[in-house]
Amino acid sequence: MYKKICIIGGSGSGKTTLSKNLGKLLDIPVYNIDGIHYLKDWKPRDKEERDSIILDKINATKWIMDGTYSSTLDARMNAVDLVIFLDYSSLARFYGVLKRFLKNHGKEKEEIPGCKEKMDIDFIKILFKWKNKRIGIIEKLSKVNTEKIIIFKNRKQLNSWYKKQFNKNIDVRC
Repeated sequence: MYKKICIIGGSGSGKTTLSKNLGKLLDIPVYNIDGIHYLKDWKPRDKEERDSIILDKINATKWIMDGTYSSTLDARMNAVDLVIFLDYSSLARFYGVLKRFLKNHGKEKEEIPGCKEKMDIDFIKILFKWKNKRIGIIEKLSKVNTEKIIIFKNRKQLNSWYKKQFNKNIDVRC
């Protein structure tokens, strides 16, 4: 079974929900890269410090990391047993972000201590500019052993795989 898993995809694709589910199911520690990147009140950590923390964590014997930060993506993908790419449409991801915002508005994000759920115009711009970043992700994936990669185009595909693989449904309350 998997010991090191990298979950990538655009904002609102469900990376964190999937990582929490898999972490509980497989008894593997989960590292949310946004949680490493952001300090209290959404203050970004120094990129070199952030990358150093991430690269240090990939040496552990087992982990799940969710996040698509390009600067460490090659190292993470080379260290894993499985890469899961949630390659959803902009509309599907916007729906995910909107649903999360409405459910958690004003609440602190468990995976990013000291930061409350938010949605602003800058975040929406990032969400819809993902298609540009996606091109670079596809290029990086082309350099990884394809047997280690699973790409899901929608939540239905992911849910079907999860059910087949683990005989359980994904817990969306995570």
